[in-house]
Amino acid sequence: MISPPFSETWPPLAGGLLGMLLLGIGFLAALPANAASSSNAGPSGIFNVREYGATGDGKTHDTDAIHRAIRACSAAGGGQVLFPPGRYLTGTVQLQSHLTLKFDAGATLVGSPDLESYRHFTPPKGTPEAKFNPHWHRALILGVDVEDVSLIGPGMIDGNRVFDPKGEEKMRGPHTILFGLSKNVTIRDLSIKASANYAVMLEGVDEVEVRGIKVTGGWDGVHFRGWKDRPCRRVSILDSQFYTGDDAIAGRYWEDTLIANCVLNSSCNAIRLIGPATRLIIHDCLMYGPGLYEHRTSGRTNMLAGVNLQPGAWDPTEGDLDDVLISNVTMKNVSTPLHLSLKPGNTAGRITMTRVSATGIYRAACSIESWAETPIRQVVFRDVTLEFTGGGTKEQASMDVKAPGVDARPLPAWGVYVRHVKQLQLDDVRLHLEKPDLRPVLMADRVENLSLDGFRYPEPDPGTEPFKWVDVGKVQLRDVIPDSLLKGESE
Repeated sequence: MISPPFSETWPPLAGGLLGMLLLGIGFLAALPANAASSSNAGPSGIFNVREYGATGDGKTHDTDAIHRAIRACSAAGGGQVLFPPGRYLTGTVQLQSHLTLKFDAGATLVGSPDLESYRHFTPPKGTPEAKFNPHWHRALILGVDVEDVSLIGPGMIDGNRVFDPKGEEKMRGPHTILFGLSKNVTIRDLSIKASANYAVMLEGVDEVEVRGIKVTGGWDGVHFRGWKDRPCRRVSILDSQFYTGDDAIAGRYWEDTLIANCVLNSSCNAIRLIGPATRLIIHDCLMYGPGLYEHRTSGRTNMLAGVNLQPGAWDPTEGDLDDVLISNVTMKNVSTPLHLSLKPGNTAGRITMTRVSATGIYRAACSIESWAETPIRQVVFRDVTLEFTGGGTKEQASMDVKAPGVDARPLPAWGVYVRHVKQLQLDDVRLHLEKPDLRPVLMADRVENLSLDGFRYPEPDPGTEPFKWVDVGKVQLRDVIPDSLLKGESE
């Protein structure tokens, strides 16, 4: 459901739908009664916001005019609400079903600096997100209980850095786009900049296609969350570019998710999963740091993990992480290519990483760790090339391993660290160092079945063992040799 600012009420609409934002401090005066008539529709069901009183001058609040166009479009059974070139200053734009907001080239929707002009979504009772301050769910463009809605470019949405000193971290303001409990949503060919929180937030939403968008600045690029027994289903993020201060793509409780052909540049993680997911594909993506836009809380620009899968790391999230494929991915200057960590209450099935290349790995080994009651069932690396900066010491090689926090951390192995896994398979995996490292290349702790086939690594320094096994069951080694033997430098 949607809640209004404290000073406003919501007149109901026909059909029992929730009301629209009609009046606000400093908003444009109402047009004559017939201004909202569907007779203003252009050809083929196009409703030009200019014909409903929008000025597009970047100074006048156009919220009322935009809503008149939306209501007329809805009354006509749906269609396109058109934003021709101009700068449209507005508070929350409330969406209805069966419509498209079309932003022409040169058209920019600009968030109002008046925090009282924003409305919010209210998550269902009993969900973790329902515990947040309601203002956390505010948005510039808001769709709740809607279906068949599209936001298309080539124009721009400008969040206008509408920070809130009473918000999260004493700075976060409204999200730029938020859909709650909706389905059949398309966001395409838009530029989104200067978000005061997430650029796109989806809560309990199904059938979503995000394609061809470019996000610059702000916190997360696309963040989508479901809940236990109610995941976000069939979300595709395609052909898009993310240059974000926080995670490029993040969320939890996903089902049938595809992230493909995207550029992910971040001062945090490229992809961070903080809860269960099933049937997740990450394919044909470039992930690189440092971030072009700093992390607003810490001021850093160094990128963290390429892919960070950490169910339960932020708060309890019961459920399974299964059928994850990371393929055809290139990474550069990441803290680690993959950080996979389970907490109590979570389980994990098959995780596959194939045809992945990463350079400039500066902090941590690839880590696959279960701190839950059950082991991760199966992890496969196939045709993977990773280059680490190295420089680890003997002291680091003997360090105790404690449960991770929310980010990857240094470990007693420099290449791969595995804990509590039923089956680990590393096929055609090539590990390299920029400078020598005195830690083992691979450490396995409580692994039932470990298979290395076509495993390549640098010749370790004298006195440094390449592998460390702790409570490992069956081990199969085939074609496992250091690089120096390939070059004829050693017997």
